[in-house]
Amino acid sequence: MASNSSIEWTESTWNPVTGCTKISPGCKHCYAERMAKRLLAMGHANYANGFNLTMHEHVLELPLKWKKPQTIFVNSMSDLFHKDVTDDFIKKVFDVMRRAPWHTFQILTKRADRLAEFHKELPWSKNVWMGVSVENDNYKYRIDLLRDTDVQVKFISFEPLIGSIGKVNLKDIDWAIVGGESGPMARYMSPEWVADLRDQCLAQNAPFFFKQWGGVNKKKTGRLLDGRTWDEMPRVSDEMAHVFPDYG
Repeated sequence: MASNSSIEWTESTWNPVTGCTKISPGCKHCYAERMAKRLLAMGHANYANGFNLTMHEHVLELPLKWKKPQTIFVNSMSDLFHKDVTDDFIKKVFDVMRRAPWHTFQILTKRADRLAEFHKELPWSKNVWMGVSVENDNYKYRIDLLRDTDVQVKFISFEPLIGSIGKVNLKDIDWAIVGGESGPMARYMSPEWVADLRDQCLAQNAPFFFKQWGGVNKKKTGRLLDGRTWDEMPRVSDEMAHVFPDYG
C-alpha cells in the first residue's frame, strides 16, 4: 500500500484509501482504475475489492515507520475527499501526517466542494500540501474553493489537461503542475494550452512544473517544453528547508 513512485513530482505513494468513482471528464481514462484491475488480477490482497472504494486501517501509520524524510503522494489510487470516505477516517489520515513532520504529504482532490466544507475540522500542519485537479475551464471553480481554505501550501494539477484553461487566477496558489493524459486512449493536449499556463505562472510568480506531454507512449513524447524541462517546486518555509534543501 506504499511504494517508491515514478510520478515526477513526488517520491513515494501512500494509499490508506483505494478505489474511486468518476465525477468529471478528467476521470474518463483513470490510470488508477486500470492499475487496480491489474492488481486484483494479480491477487494483491489490498485490491480484493478492485476499484470499489476501500479504507485500509492497517496502513494508516505506515509513514511513521519511514525515517528518511520524503515527499509522499497521499492516495494516488483514490481521492481522500470522496463522499464514501468517512470524516473520522480523513481525520485519522491527517493525524498521521501531523505526527510525521519530517515528511511532506501531497494530497490531490477533484472533490473541492467537500474540502471546502470540511477543511476547518482538520489540522493543516506545514508539511501538508493540498491540491485540486483542473482538466479544463469548466472546473476552474475548484481553484477558488481551494484558495479559501486554511491550507498553508496550495497547488493545482492541470492533468490530464484536455482543454484550454483560459485566464486563471493564481493568487495564493503555491504551485502548478501541467501534464497530458497518457495510456492507450490518451486524449490530445495542445501545446498552446501548456504554453499559456506556463506564461501565466511566470507572470503571476507561481512555480511551474511540466510533468509530461503524455500520449500512448509518454516516454517517447517526453517532458521538454520549449527546449527545456520545468521542475519548479513550491517555495517552502524556513522550517521545512532542512527537509527539502533543493526546493524553493
